[in-house]
Amino acid sequence: MPDAAKAAHYIQQLGDARCEENWDAVPELVRKVRKHAPDRSCLTLTAETERDITKATFKVPPADRPSTATSLVDVEIARQLPKLATEIDKEEHFPEERFQAKVCAGWLHWVLREYSQTLIFLPKNFDQEYPLYENLDTLSEWTKVCALKSTYLRANCLARDEQREAALEAFSSALPSLSGVWTTRPARQQLRYWAELFLTEYCMLASQAIRENEQLLSDPNCLASFRTWSKYWAGDKGAPLAGGYGFRGSVPRRQVWSEYYFTISEILQRDLPFPTGHSPISTESSARNQLRSELKKVETIYQGLLYSETRFPKADEQRAEVEEFVARVMRNWTILNGRGWKEQDLGAGGRDSLSHGTLDTLYGAATKTYHSTAVLRHLFTVHLAVAEFDLAFMSFDSYLELVKKGKARVEKTGHPEPALDDDATMLEAISTCITALCRYGGREAAEKALNLASELQQLVEKLGPAHSRLEDGFKPLKEDRPLSAMQNKVPLHILALSWQAVGLAHAQWARVTYDSEARTQSQDEAIRYLRKSLSPEFGNVADVRGVFALGLLYAEQRKLTVAIELVKTALLTDKAAAGQELYNGPYWRERSLIPLWHLLALMLSARQEYLMAARACEGAIEQFKDPYVLFGGKSLNGGYRSDHLNEVEAEKSGGDGIVDEMDDYERESILEIKMTQLSILELVEGPTVAVNASSELLTLFPRLFGDVEDKLELNAQLEPPKTTATLRSLRGSMFGSHRSEKSTSHQPRQSVLGGGNERMSTIASRPQTTQTVQSTTTTAPTIQVTNEHGDLRSGRTSRKSDSIRRRSESNGRRASLRKRDRSGSRGTGSQQYPPSIVDGEKYFTPFDDNLPQYFTFGSKTGGYEGSAAASPGTLKHSQSYTSNASSRSRNNNPDLSGLSVNEVESFAALLPFVQFHPNHNKKRRRVTLVKVWLVIAGFYRRAGLFDDAQKACLEAQKIVQALEVEVANDSSGTLSVRQTPWGQNKSIEELVADVWTEKGYLYLARERPYHARSSFESALTHFPDHPAAIVGLSDILLDIYSEKLLPPPAVPGLDMVNGYNDDTYEPALDAKASLVFQNRPEKFPVLPSVPLGLANTAASAAKKKADKVPEVPRLNGRPVSQQQGISPVLGAAAQLLPPAYKATSLPLVDRLAARDRAYGLLSGLTKLGSGWNYSEAWFALARAYEESGQLDKAKDALWWCVELEDGMGVREWRCVGAGGYVL
Repeated sequence: MPDAAKAAHYIQQLGDARCEENWDAVPELVRKVRKHAPDRSCLTLTAETERDITKATFKVPPADRPSTATSLVDVEIARQLPKLATEIDKEEHFPEERFQAKVCAGWLHWVLREYSQTLIFLPKNFDQEYPLYENLDTLSEWTKVCALKSTYLRANCLARDEQREAALEAFSSALPSLSGVWTTRPARQQLRYWAELFLTEYCMLASQAIRENEQLLSDPNCLASFRTWSKYWAGDKGAPLAGGYGFRGSVPRRQVWSEYYFTISEILQRDLPFPTGHSPISTESSARNQLRSELKKVETIYQGLLYSETRFPKADEQRAEVEEFVARVMRNWTILNGRGWKEQDLGAGGRDSLSHGTLDTLYGAATKTYHSTAVLRHLFTVHLAVAEFDLAFMSFDSYLELVKKGKARVEKTGHPEPALDDDATMLEAISTCITALCRYGGREAAEKALNLASELQQLVEKLGPAHSRLEDGFKPLKEDRPLSAMQNKVPLHILALSWQAVGLAHAQWARVTYDSEARTQSQDEAIRYLRKSLSPEFGNVADVRGVFALGLLYAEQRKLTVAIELVKTALLTDKAAAGQELYNGPYWRERSLIPLWHLLALMLSARQEYLMAARACEGAIEQFKDPYVLFGGKSLNGGYRSDHLNEVEAEKSGGDGIVDEMDDYERESILEIKMTQLSILELVEGPTVAVNASSELLTLFPRLFGDVEDKLELNAQLEPPKTTATLRSLRGSMFGSHRSEKSTSHQPRQSVLGGGNERMSTIASRPQTTQTVQSTTTTAPTIQVTNEHGDLRSGRTSRKSDSIRRRSESNGRRASLRKRDRSGSRGTGSQQYPPSIVDGEKYFTPFDDNLPQYFTFGSKTGGYEGSAAASPGTLKHSQSYTSNASSRSRNNNPDLSGLSVNEVESFAALLPFVQFHPNHNKKRRRVTLVKVWLVIAGFYRRAGLFDDAQKACLEAQKIVQALEVEVANDSSGTLSVRQTPWGQNKSIEELVADVWTEKGYLYLARERPYHARSSFESALTHFPDHPAAIVGLSDILLDIYSEKLLPPPAVPGLDMVNGYNDDTYEPALDAKASLVFQNRPEKFPVLPSVPLGLANTAASAAKKKADKVPEVPRLNGRPVSQQQGISPVLGAAAQLLPPAYKATSLPLVDRLAARDRAYGLLSGLTKLGSGWNYSEAWFALARAYEESGQLDKAKDALWWCVELEDGMGVREWRCVGAGGYVL
């Protein structure tokens, strides 16, 4: 007898059994339901049919299912179709049961492979089938299972009929109504089974569509299937993510995650809008934050499944899926770590967290692959990006060794190895390593780069086109393959990058080698290979790195004509095709051209075209159109600001500029341009104007680097007196206004940096030195060989030593030979100028028609004939010391033939964005700040504001001392004051030497040569090869030898300022030095140099000395025996030295020692990479030769000095490009 309560109970049990896949209990439960609820025949028949289908389907393996479809279902089950159809028609009271029956009928047709009938019987979604049904939330779990089953079967039938879009539409339309299915917990067996089957089919179908039609990635719902898949698995919180296979015949679960990762990676790599459809709720602020967060989540899940399900391979096995995953990770990392993504876009940890996470991925991949060259190559790249240089180059060494062995193995056996990098990838990796070594390393790195360049050259000659190997003297290979096969193997731009890397290695080695002959050869090789990298055979697009390196090499060799033409051509070329912003960041082309603008400015200043040089400095900033783009709206802390700064701050506020996304190398380039601008301003308008404008350096530095020290300013009480140019608008400033009405309305006189050409006609020549005529009315300073100086010693009160006079107005490179004033000779090449007459002899003037062609200068139309245009006979007298260097200048000026600079771009982000440790960045910025303070000190010194110059030196010294304290407190022992760290240009010892050198020149400006000598000695104690310190000390030593500089008296004089110790403001003199050099030697001559009360004068003392010492033959005012060493006569003279308090000059032995030491220092310096083209050193060396009577060698050195000075800019060439050849 029917019982309603029991019927409800058994119906519930029947539903549970179906959901739990307890099909064995179904027949008994069906019998009981029929007994207590005979009107539920549709339900019972459906349950029986589902049970029979399940049992029949699982008896046959999936592989046999297609060929034995009729055997899957018994004939009795097939005969149930009419009964099921009848029950469906009869059912009117229970819509859920009718819906379940229709799905069952469709499932039965699908099993029988009657797909058209399946589409007829399968219902749509329950809400579409029964739109009037109100309580959708109360649907039973089995109804939800049937809904999933129905959608899956319908989409599967459509896909089999090649209706993929309709199938995807069926899946997507079911997602809203089935949203509750993914959150049903705990989900039972059948719900999980059909849900995973539904999502797997949906994801794989969507992935297939996306791979074939990339436009679908722009659809906001392109990730709907994958996000639903992720939401489905997110319910099992705390449980390990399931891998393996979800059901028989299915794809692995990690394959779905792989497709998810592929799709979201494509969105990232194509820089498409972030898809918002079905996106999870996120706290991230921006779309890029959300994309990065989702990408990281999917990558972590897929990586975990892949690594856990992959075992370590045998030697002959490949792990293609692991290497494909690693390649995709690195492509994503390249974008995320590039300049197109900002630090805040990457979420917590920024680039550091990103790169270290990628390293973990790579090391995990190394445990699942066998000697994978790709993994090692990527390890090198990422270690380089996090500034772990030692690990990076160790990875590269392992990579190169494996590649070499693998290539040799393939060549020997003839069996290709899929996991081995191809030739193009290998060449690019070696080029990247060479570039990194040249950019971030020192001498050891340069040597390693040179060795790699030799290997790379051999590989390129072997793999490159045959015609490129036959030209330029390349030896052909013994066995050449067909040209077509070789050309198709390596892309042309990779060959260009390879030649560029070879050229960079040679250029870097030429800078650090001690062998002058090897330096010359390396420079020639560098130019040769860099020109080859820009050859038209590699395409019409030139790499900006190659243009910069080649232009800098030409400039260093004083080949200004071709260098200027090359750089100008590169700057004026058409912009390359857009599309690199994602990798290189916004305004990438303008940013890469900043060093080229700076190099052009220096080269123009070398030709004394100061107006154009100043405009080139402005051009580096004007290419950004608006200073707000470059500097943003942040205010600049500082006292003085030019007009544009005030205008920008008044109009706009807040916001970051391009400088906030630059690395420290790029920021230093901007700061160096500012220093060059001020140097031009100083040279043209005087040091006082430069001093007044130098406060912009202290304003610019905090904007670029932040506040690394206390507020950057000098004491207001010590500020220099204001001039009419102090508060005016400096159009020469990179921030200068370009509106003429503002730039002229309040200027009493116009600056050369903003004025017209008429201003240039009145520019005075460069500051004169002791080697030029001292009269300021001389229009053409002359170069003269110093003659005998005995007649110049008229008394201590009436003369200064050469070292004092030479250094009182300028620092390092401004000290000696000056270029002639060519500002008025550009358009009047035929104008005659009289030669200068000194002591009855005609000396060189730049406009003498009788001079060799080497010293003539053409007009603008005819081109500038620089130092490189000398004829072979012109320099025949300079072959003893400068034959190697001069041989380059005897060649004709090279031209741009054979170069392709029609379009300039960066081929690829060859070097990754290197993220240094914050401590390293802080140290590097402090080093830069030291340079800023020393530059400012030089401005103050040359303006005669010695107290302010001293304070600037003290500021620099404080920073250096803080760096020394950090090294002393380092417990790890990795820091050193002598070694230059990776990514640094100077060691701490060299910084200390810089400070002492600047103080030495400040003492020379104060006319205190012995204090200066002590400072130079201290500088060389810290850094023995410091060029400026060697030159400064050598000048003083030569003055001591020539007795232009006499020793201080043994008894201190009475001329004291502020008491006995007038130099108490100087804190850093050694105790010993302070006792010996505490008086100014040039101020005591007003008193006698012998004890008071004695009537002996200097003349009588000299007479007595002459009476006691036999007269020695003299040459140029000095004993001939000086040329051969110490003679017995001089030995006797040494025994008769007067007491110290009676001495009026140094003993000859001491003077000879001073001269020989100066010669030794200068000779060693001119052989170094820092001194081979240092004109100050060569000029001082010429004087050392002259003092020793070697006049021929002195002339040789002077001619080389003339050649160097002829092509010297307002600053050294090393200030461009952060001190190297690599951008």
